[in-house]
Amino acid sequence: MIKIISEYINSKDNAEEKRFIVKENESLKEYNTFKIGGAAELLVMPENRESLVGLIKIIKENNIKYYIIGNGSNVLIADKYFDGVFIILSRMNNYIEACGGEFIYAHSGVSLNRVACVARDDNMTGFEFAYGIPGTLGGAVVMNAGAYGGQMSDVIYSSEYIDLDNLEIKVIGNEAHDFGYRHSIFDENKIILSCCLKLNQGDKSEIEAAMQKNMSARKEKQPLEYPSAGSVFKRGSNYFTAQVIDGCGLKGASVGGAQVSEKHAGFIINKKDASFDDVINLIEYVKSVAFEKMGIKLEREVKIIE
Repeated sequence: MIKIISEYINSKDNAEEKRFIVKENESLKEYNTFKIGGAAELLVMPENRESLVGLIKIIKENNIKYYIIGNGSNVLIADKYFDGVFIILSRMNNYIEACGGEFIYAHSGVSLNRVACVARDDNMTGFEFAYGIPGTLGGAVVMNAGAYGGQMSDVIYSSEYIDLDNLEIKVIGNEAHDFGYRHSIFDENKIILSCCLKLNQGDKSEIEAAMQKNMSARKEKQPLEYPSAGSVFKRGSNYFTAQVIDGCGLKGASVGGAQVSEKHAGFIINKKDASFDDVINLIEYVKSVAFEKMGIKLEREVKIIE
């Protein structure tokens, strides 16, 4: 497998443009915000869409096992050896441009903080809610990320993506995303390449004030000092998950190095060298207590890779 991928990456066309970063037997802990995970037989970071499409084509032609993640901010990776290719998209296509008026065009690898700052600098309002959310634009669209009264479905005008079934590049408008709570049409067979955002004109000082207010609230209420994947469970239709967990007396509950945050019960943190099993067992424990005490079935939000 390594030989096949290496031959493709080191072929003349690819070598001239140096469009990949490749590492063998690489620990995955530094590629996700939980800081948990085993090693990948081969880790590849493509730096543009042509590289990604070509890589996926070679992988599919040779029936090679592969996994794809972006910034790794909403995943929990197993402590095992992954005998396949781990494709990390965080270096890919980091271009962003304010198009004047009310539109921003950005590649999927651009961080949400950078998008928010570009919007502010061009006097565009509507993206302040995303300031401080860890992760990339592409990942945020996949899960329709949101906070403080806003969500991606409010601002996405269109998205461009690769359909991995046929390696075609497609463009869809907002309605075709089928946005819902932490939901969109995007799954393992679709990779977002870029998005066009539609915002509104606003006052730069007011936009900056809103961004700083949201960031201050995050620092005050969320355990940003510890590795985590953000909110572990989805919000219910008629309840706030953190309140349910807190009401069950589970703040501070621990399994090994994993702990329900004492600052925000919706977060499970890697307090001290937590393992994959520590987090999984703590998730299951919280779910069982919530159901036993309140009759509520909590639904996991974080994506598991094992």
